[in-house]
Amino acid sequence: MKTTFIISLFTLLIPSMIHGQQRNSGLIAPGAELEVLAKAFAFTEGPAVDKNGNVYFTDQPNDRIYVWSVDGKLTLFQEGQGRANGLYFDKNGNLLSCSDMENEIRSIDMHGNYTAFVTAFDGKKLNGPNDLWPDPNGGIYFTDPLYKRDYWNRDPEMQQDGEYVYYLSPDHQSLVRVATDLKKPNGIIGTPDGKKLYIADIGDRKTYVYDIQPDGSLINKKLFTEMGSDGITMDEKGNIYLTGRGVTVFNPQGEQIEHIPIETGWTANVCFGGKDMQTLFITATEYLYALKMNVKGIR
Repeated sequence: MKTTFIISLFTLLIPSMIHGQQRNSGLIAPGAELEVLAKAFAFTEGPAVDKNGNVYFTDQPNDRIYVWSVDGKLTLFQEGQGRANGLYFDKNGNLLSCSDMENEIRSIDMHGNYTAFVTAFDGKKLNGPNDLWPDPNGGIYFTDPLYKRDYWNRDPEMQQDGEYVYYLSPDHQSLVRVATDLKKPNGIIGTPDGKKLYIADIGDRKTYVYDIQPDGSLINKKLFTEMGSDGITMDEKGNIYLTGRGVTVFNPQGEQIEHIPIETGWTANVCFGGKDMQTLFITATEYLYALKMNVKGIR
């Protein structure tokens, strides 16, 4: 996402947003308050946690990736990683990036070296990879909506014939479409056992859950909740955290159990991090926030 799209995405989400208050769910640690960790960015996105609990996130318009360490320090990790948006660590400790300058998926090592291993589909550029999730087998699911960027040198119109969800095989040799009936897929995450995949269709104001087949294909599409989302994360109990107007939490049955209001204009994404994986990190416009939780996230 990018700042210029905030108004249009509000339009997509507001009619179906659930404006509930906190329901004493027990998810938030007693006495915990939302804390501003860092600010003065252009637009924060893509938080991802490494094996030690450090949280990496992007300042997408400025083409920078930062890291908030477990000892509470902010440092610049990399500049010029292709306008990185969604991030996620793979099982080998490499940072996977949806880098939409050239509409590709990158793997970045901790020295900043990268390999672009998804650059096209069927001989054409992707629209603009937005968010991704690596499964336990090493395959990668990613969403490919179209958000027109003013920094593109190419034709800004849609490159593919729709906005789809893709799956890259574990050997990186096969790229296939696995969801083709969504309006604008955005946030995505799967369960640790690799059996279920959640996809937020921000264009249709809905989030769906699928069963994952051994070959990576998806079956049994079910409506999870009538709310779209920019980013998604999950906790150890299987609760799903959706973003937009703050953070809204749903139990595995799709029932809202918590809402965390964020005062800034747009909440883009969210993940768990910290040494104990019990801190919720939230990227929202120019801010990085944190909230202490009673539950742990999943790596």
